Amino acid sequence: MRSAPRNLGKLRIVGGSLRGSRIEVANGDGLRPTSDRVRETLFNWLAPMIEGARCLDLFAGTGALGIEAISRGAAECVFVERDRALAQRLQQTLARLNIENARVINADALGWLGAVGQAFNLVFLDPPFSDDLWADAAARLEAGGCLAENAWIHVEAPAGMTPVVPSAWHLHRESRAGAVNFALYRRSHSIPLS
Repeated sequence: MRSAPRNLGKLRIVGGSLRGSRIEVANGDGLRPTSDRVRETLFNWLAPMIEGARCLDLFAGTGALGIEAISRGAAECVFVERDRALAQRLQQTLARLNIENARVINADALGWLGAVGQAFNLVFLDPPFSDDLWADAAARLEAGGCLAENAWIHVEAPAGMTPVVPSAWHLHRESRAGAVNFALYRRSHSIPLS
């Protein structure tokens, strides 16, 4: 019999209507929740464009990024998580927080990207660091019609690493917190202004 996932602690939502709400963090392979500090900085960057956004939290894990987006006014969020126990826990968290404008997809993110059928305004791309999935996921997002014309894409990677992203993604802001680099890209096929 498999034992239940062990709790490591809790995260808190740092802003918006759900500010202060807690999310349980369970032990899981490759699970590395985005810290409060990174989420606070990221959502300060996103403040002018989060209201009404359609979001995708790819490699969702705890769902902290997508829940933070909903808390701050995003219209909806799709969470994709391949680990069944994590997906079930995320579904329970959404129910506990009375979040109705979200859905959890229990699927492999790369496989799911091939059959999405909708475009998102904001995507959180934060795969398990050990799996080296950034370039493949970014290419599939771009090729699969998953991104709105001027979509924003948040990418987290190990400090010192710059993931390869499509040429249509232009760096807007970047920073570092501990062992994590995080960057916000804007999708546009026009030449960026300097």
